[in-house]
Amino acid sequence: MPADPLLSWNLVGDVRQMWSYPFMVNAFRAGAIVAVVSAVVGWFVVLRRQTFAAHTVSTVAFPGAAGAVLLGVSAVSGYFTACLAAALVIAALRGAGDRDESALTGTVQAFLLACGYLFTALYKGLLEGPQTILFGTFLGITTTQVTVLLGVGVAVLTVLALIGRPLLFASVDPRVAAGRGVPVRALSIAFLVLLGAATAEASQITGTLLVFALMVIPAATAQTLTARPVASLLLAVVLALAATWAGLIAAYYSPYPLGFFVTSFAFAGYVLALGAARGARALRAALPGRPAGEAAS
Repeated sequence: MPADPLLSWNLVGDVRQMWSYPFMVNAFRAGAIVAVVSAVVGWFVVLRRQTFAAHTVSTVAFPGAAGAVLLGVSAVSGYFTACLAAALVIAALRGAGDRDESALTGTVQAFLLACGYLFTALYKGLLEGPQTILFGTFLGITTTQVTVLLGVGVAVLTVLALIGRPLLFASVDPRVAAGRGVPVRALSIAFLVLLGAATAEASQITGTLLVFALMVIPAATAQTLTARPVASLLLAVVLALAATWAGLIAAYYSPYPLGFFVTSFAFAGYVLALGAARGARALRAALPGRPAGEAAS
C-alpha cells in the first residue's frame, strides 16, 4: 500500500490502483456483505423499536473482542460469542417481563463496557488494537474472513426470509398477531439471535462503537422516505451499501478510521432525507384548494 495515496481526476485509474491490493478487494467484498445484512436486520430493528437492544448488543461486542484478544483467541470469536450471548440475555429479560428491564440492561451494558477498557489496558500488544476494535479498519481483512462473513450473512438472511412475513406482522401489531396464532415470543427470540450475529459481523468493519449507526441509520432513512415495506427495505440496503463503500474509499485516502466515514455518510443521508420529507409535507400543506384536515395529515 502506498504511504500516502492521493485521489486524482482519473477515477478509473484510482479505482484500479486501489483494487490492485488484495486487502482492499476483500474490504469491499466484506463491506458489501455487512452492509446488506445490517440494512435488512436494521430495518426490522427500527420497525420493532428495538434500537436500545441493538445498541446494547453492539456495545457488548467491544469487551467480547477485547477479552478474546487478551486470551490469545481470535477477535472474531469474541465478537460472535459476546453478541449472541447478549442477545440471549436480552431475550430472557423480555421473557421474564421485568419492569426494570431497561435499567438492568443498561447497568450490565455499562459494566461490560468498563470490562472492555480493562481488557485493553491489560493487553500488552500493539496500541492500534483498541482503536481497531472500537472504530473499525479495512486493513487485514482476509479471504477467509470474507468467507466467514458470507456464510453468516447468508444464514441470517435465509432465516429472515423464512420468518419475514410473520415477523413483520408481529412487529407491526404483536397483540393481534398473537391472537391469530403467530408465535410472537419465539419470533422475538429468533430475531434477537439474528441481531447478535449481524452485529458481530458489522463490528469487524465499523468497529464496536459505530456498528449501531450502520445498523440503524440507513433503515431509519429509508423508513423516513417511504412507508412501503418492500421499497423501504430495498432503499435501506442501497443506502447502507453507498455509505459503506464511500466510507472505504474515504478511509483509503485518509488517515482517519473507517467507522467515522461510514457513520458520517449515513448520517448525512438521514439529515437530507429528513429535510426532504419535511419539505414535501410543508409543500403539500401549502397547496391551494386542499381541505384543512387533509393538509394537516
